[in-house]
Amino acid sequence: RILRFGEKENFWGPAGSEGPCGPCSEIHYDYGLEFGCGKSTCAPNCDCQRFVELWNLVFMELYQDADMQRTALPAPNIDTGMGLERMAAVLQGKNTVYETDLFLPLIHKIELLCGKTYGEDESADYSIRVVAEHARSMSFLIGDGVVPGNEGRGYVLRRVIRRAIRFGRWLGLEGSFLGVVAEAGIDLMGHMYQELSTGREFIIRIIQLEEDKFQ
Repeated sequence: RILRFGEKENFWGPAGSEGPCGPCSEIHYDYGLEFGCGKSTCAPNCDCQRFVELWNLVFMELYQDADMQRTALPAPNIDTGMGLERMAAVLQGKNTVYETDLFLPLIHKIELLCGKTYGEDESADYSIRVVAEHARSMSFLIGDGVVPGNEGRGYVLRRVIRRAIRFGRWLGLEGSFLGVVAEAGIDLMGHMYQELSTGREFIIRIIQLEEDKFQ
């Protein structure tokens, strides 16, 4: 099923005030009527949960300058990006990436720690998702050599850790808990990402130190 949308929905860029840009062709997966809003106008780009964008192909054929003027690029190309985790969700018959095997081990660990069951309360579910996603992110950041700081990427890491702590508190988690959740992520992905397995102790220690500082 092919639908045409205008520039508002299907045009990418430029990334800054000027640069390459062009129209794009998005590939969506339709979860079905039962996930839609029920409106006759429901289609890809609707705000409901029926459609999820899996793939985007940007036809980089224009250059937009600071005055919003566009000229043809001398060497147009196609910039393509696929949502790997979204594809995993579709292939595993799940509605969100958090229900796939990429996240469930972390979510189960959080359930054990806080005594809540994922899927029973939307407010708690949101907090569980934040803690799971942030715990995974901080592990990769530290594994790549980033440490908490007050500027640059170190500040981004610090904010990620502290936000995860805040949402953990809303789940009733006390003391240091992020290291335990991060370990579940390392167990899950360490065999593919050696920086996680070899840096396991260092990653956990940095997380716990930052938790202690924040507390």
